[in-house]
Amino acid sequence: MFYKDDRLALFIDGSNLHAAAKALGFDMDYKLLRQEFERRGKLVRAYYYTALLENEEYSPIRPLIDWLNYNGYRIVTKPAREYTDSMGRRRVKGNMDVELTVDAMELAPRLDHAVLFSGDGDFRPLVEALQRQGVRVSVVSTLRSQPPMIADELRRQADNFIELDALREIVGRPPREGREHTGVTGVATTPTET
Repeated sequence: MFYKDDRLALFIDGSNLHAAAKALGFDMDYKLLRQEFERRGKLVRAYYYTALLENEEYSPIRPLIDWLNYNGYRIVTKPAREYTDSMGRRRVKGNMDVELTVDAMELAPRLDHAVLFSGDGDFRPLVEALQRQGVRVSVVSTLRSQPPMIADELRRQADNFIELDALREIVGRPPREGREHTGVTGVATTPTET
């Protein structure tokens, strides 16, 4: 599905990819991830999308964002919104779907292949729109978690589905204990900065 002369771009839904890797029991090594896709084609861009809490003095995801930015990733962030749910729990919301979609559509004329790291079914229309422009789309997520992290309609729309667990030996490493940050879903997560 990958050709050496393909111009390709990575679109990483940070919180979604992190949640999928965590569900499979490993952390992403973003240096190895970039190297793997540079090997698979001509990498035009690698985008990483995440929402950040602005009112906190220290954001535990900041070291990861800084590392990614310094190491060739285009970082797209926006302020996350904090709220209290009906059970009185603190939650954080920060959806990056629109930003990812706009970037993918703008870059589409200069791509042969887009790789979307997300299982979010909301991206199915984006995949379809990219395909109409002649861009092949691979989606990276997992069916092996309980419950599966990939929406069935997104998996079916993609030209190629890549099981994240199959990439574990190539782009993964054991999770680190004690290095947690709050992801945009409000669930504690662990950043990985190579």
